[in-house]
Amino acid sequence: MAPNTETGKSFARRDKLLEIEAQVQKWWEEKEVFKADSLATPPKRGEKFFGNFPFPYMNGYLHLGHAFSLSKLEFAAAYHRLRGANVLLPFAFHCTGMPIKASADKLCREIQKFGNPPDFDAVAEEKVTEPKHQPEEMSTEGQWEIMQSYGLSDVEISKFQNPYYWLTYFPPLAVEDLKAFGLGCDWRRTFITTDKNPFFDAFVRWQMRKLKKLGKIVKDLRYTIYSPLDGQRCADHDQASGEGVIPPLPPKLRALDGKKVYLAAATLRPETMYGQTNAWVLPEGKYGAFEINDTDVYILTHRAALNLAYQNLSRVPEKPTCLVELTGNDLIGLPLRSPLAFIETIYSLPMLSILTDKGTGIVTSVPSDSPDDFMSLHELKSKPAFRAKLGVKDDWVLPFDVIPIINTPEFGDKSAEKVCVDMKIKSPNERQKLDEAKKKIYKGGFYEGTMIVGEYAGMRVQDAKSLIRSRLLENGGAVIYSEPEKQVISRSGDECVVALTDQWYITNWEPKWKEEAEECLASMNLFSDEVHHGFEHTLSWLNQWACCFLVESLSDSTLYMAYYTVCHLLQKGDMYGSDTTSVKPEQLTDEVWDYLFCDGPYPESSDISASLLKKMKQEFEYWYPFDLWVSGKDLIQNHLTFCIYNHTALLPRHHWPQGFRCNGHIMLNSEKMSKSTGNFRTTRQAISEFSADATRFALADAGDGMDDGNFAFETANAAILRLTKEISWMQEVILAESSMRSGPPTSYADLVFANEINIAVRMAEKNYSEYLLREALKTGFYDLQAARDEYRFSCGLGGMNRDLAWQFMDVQTRLIAPICPHYAEYVWKELLKRDGFVIRAGWPEADLPDLTLKKANKYLQDSIVSMRKLLQKQVSGSKKAKVNVSSQQSKPMVGLIYVNEQYDGWKKECLNILRSKFDSATQRFAPDQEIVQALQQSPIGQEANFKQIQKLCMPFLRFKKDEVIAVGVQALDLKLPFGEMEVLKENSELIKRQLGLERLEILSITDPDAVERAGPRVSLLNQNPPFPGNPTAIFLSE
Repeated sequence: MAPNTETGKSFARRDKLLEIEAQVQKWWEEKEVFKADSLATPPKRGEKFFGNFPFPYMNGYLHLGHAFSLSKLEFAAAYHRLRGANVLLPFAFHCTGMPIKASADKLCREIQKFGNPPDFDAVAEEKVTEPKHQPEEMSTEGQWEIMQSYGLSDVEISKFQNPYYWLTYFPPLAVEDLKAFGLGCDWRRTFITTDKNPFFDAFVRWQMRKLKKLGKIVKDLRYTIYSPLDGQRCADHDQASGEGVIPPLPPKLRALDGKKVYLAAATLRPETMYGQTNAWVLPEGKYGAFEINDTDVYILTHRAALNLAYQNLSRVPEKPTCLVELTGNDLIGLPLRSPLAFIETIYSLPMLSILTDKGTGIVTSVPSDSPDDFMSLHELKSKPAFRAKLGVKDDWVLPFDVIPIINTPEFGDKSAEKVCVDMKIKSPNERQKLDEAKKKIYKGGFYEGTMIVGEYAGMRVQDAKSLIRSRLLENGGAVIYSEPEKQVISRSGDECVVALTDQWYITNWEPKWKEEAEECLASMNLFSDEVHHGFEHTLSWLNQWACCFLVESLSDSTLYMAYYTVCHLLQKGDMYGSDTTSVKPEQLTDEVWDYLFCDGPYPESSDISASLLKKMKQEFEYWYPFDLWVSGKDLIQNHLTFCIYNHTALLPRHHWPQGFRCNGHIMLNSEKMSKSTGNFRTTRQAISEFSADATRFALADAGDGMDDGNFAFETANAAILRLTKEISWMQEVILAESSMRSGPPTSYADLVFANEINIAVRMAEKNYSEYLLREALKTGFYDLQAARDEYRFSCGLGGMNRDLAWQFMDVQTRLIAPICPHYAEYVWKELLKRDGFVIRAGWPEADLPDLTLKKANKYLQDSIVSMRKLLQKQVSGSKKAKVNVSSQQSKPMVGLIYVNEQYDGWKKECLNILRSKFDSATQRFAPDQEIVQALQQSPIGQEANFKQIQKLCMPFLRFKKDEVIAVGVQALDLKLPFGEMEVLKENSELIKRQLGLERLEILSITDPDAVERAGPRVSLLNQNPPFPGNPTAIFLSE
């Protein structure tokens, strides 16, 4: 391909990979290599692998975030397929819920407002905008602009006003992208959700009916996140305590005469209501007086009133009615009577730090147990000018002192005052300190506090809290108020509220069910302590999660793995389930599903053929339980946990899930992936830009574990170069095969390389099996490539061994196949001329690695590196000293390498002491004092001045202790497990070639004659004597 005229870059290598990928995918499709069918015989351990991925939502193209998580499953499945397992990797598409409907509605509104196609510029002042409080992750683009970014024409975009059009447009494109990605999927088993697929709809209806029959789903009034605009739910209860306003009402509130008026203060701590000294309002905050019923009026923010209106606390349901608009300044100084408060009349006072987007905008003040309240009240009491500025009268503030209500062991009965003094907090503006103080007090007060007032005096706070709450509700002193824990924006751009709705929900709190979920979790492989802790945390707080019985966006995402096992027999490969010639959806009765999945009796009343029923039963029994579900970590608290709950409720124990593997999100080039910043790639774009295998390579290298991974363009581009260069190198090797050394490996370099191949096979196998993909890439590709390059250089004029070269090409092709399957398949067929497909070729055989040989080679390579540095230093130094001498004359041509193969003398004694003071069970040394005492009692400690001995020995002892931590207890051996002189002598030609020397001598430091060979440079041996693992080199000019 010609270079790009704008960038000067050539894409020939990338295009070569794309060409290979298209060819290989055609091979796979022709032979249906990813088709997975059950066998009549149940599989033994390791003979089958069934992996799953949370089906992605179909409101756009798949992006690299999807590809990152999916790649973990794809690489795992490919590894098991390579080993010979029967692998099922199915894939489906999620269309349930609001995202598609909201996007279609948004598009309709834009067209209605700006025309078709929209002319945004013509009505610039009315340009569609998102809500004022926009979450960072939400795009500010219009829906039309988003669709244009997909490369759609105006005519095509207009069709997306129909939400069902999305279901026919994006899923087929996703299949195209995933095939181009090389996903090893059995596409006969794909489907979309919703009743658009009547077979899957029948399955989910059975699932919900089954849960209801088991008592797992019940109907009741329940609080839930709700979108007023969409008119349905989107997915912390505060308590609103009524502070009654004492008549007569001030002029601004006269319109409320005849009503019961309350300042509705929200609190999470009803147990502190005894100690109220005032209420707080935000002076510049916007409030309103809202009708709750015919007699009661609550003063609070409009946001809070909207939440209440959806919780049956508004005269007009779902529409808050504001009688008077107010500011906080209008409310300052109102006399109030508060439930449970010991002070009969308190006043509303100004606080400048109130947030009106949280709670009701009215805050109860309990300065005994709230650092914020204590400091704000203290400031008003101590600063007359400040009171005057805010219009606060003295008698609203000065008479009110802290009222002790709770005692804690750490802070006493005036916790807020104590912690503010201890932390030297001087002002209510010291936000960071006050937040820290609040955490200390609230935690200590709840877990260790004791009530010292009221009818529950003497009772622990954590026990009294719920009793006081119940009393307030029963006496009419409070109502339940709920709001989202943080701002929630619906897919339609609407700020959500909490609504009290009559709905179906799952009874996750049921003790027996939770126990079964915990039992399932304990038996699963989660691959990470962090993931396990995430599930434990979720199970501990999970209560009654709302579940619409007609199926909402989470309910059909928990058991669909079972449907994968039979859907190809029902749908005949059509993702929409349109073909009903063999089975009709209405034939799938509850008895049929129970028979297939729940060990139920044969459905005698069913008119589905017995052979088909038995085949479906065989498929499920063969593939279940599924072995792995790979997902982003954000699904732990919903999809993954609910998957456990649904499986334990509906399926027998032997079909419960076997493993979940979770990962972090993906960054692009170390920055958050975001459409709004342009730092974004769809899977389709990445494949076009880098090729599928280079994309997969970079995804494998992006990282494992729960931390966010990083897809680096540099890595993807480097992969293009590596893979294409490797193809060229293999072609060169095959052409030169006849000139290569034949016969079994015999040289030191041969043996080392053969050993490195064995190590790569074993380490890659370990890493793949543990789903550590970056490590698998490192050990199975990077390290093996480095070993090959080292081998080529080490062979010198003798050249490589032909059998070893072929073994390397075979092994490397298999090891990289799970990650770069197109490249590997091409090499396997076109270059190596092997039969069959590499993706099923079997894991390469390997001998047990020779770890001693590995250490010996590391010793050799490290020694060469240190010798080269020393030689370069000597050469540069001699040039400076002899500026008139030619470089050839000054360059050393002879190397004397001195070796000391065993520690002796005082070092030997030190090592013996360390060995005696090392506990192999705990992998720890005795205390330094004990080691020093042993040194003092040793023969060398008795021979001379101990302080001098200690000064000599302690650095060595410390060095060896650190080395043990780094490499293990073998660091205390008196000699290395191989002969140093033998290794160096056998590789003297390599050392000479690497250092550019004409002659090399390997000498023992224990040989006096050899020491004399150093001549005037013998001082270097004294300054830097050799010791095991560290030879000393001296370079001479002749």
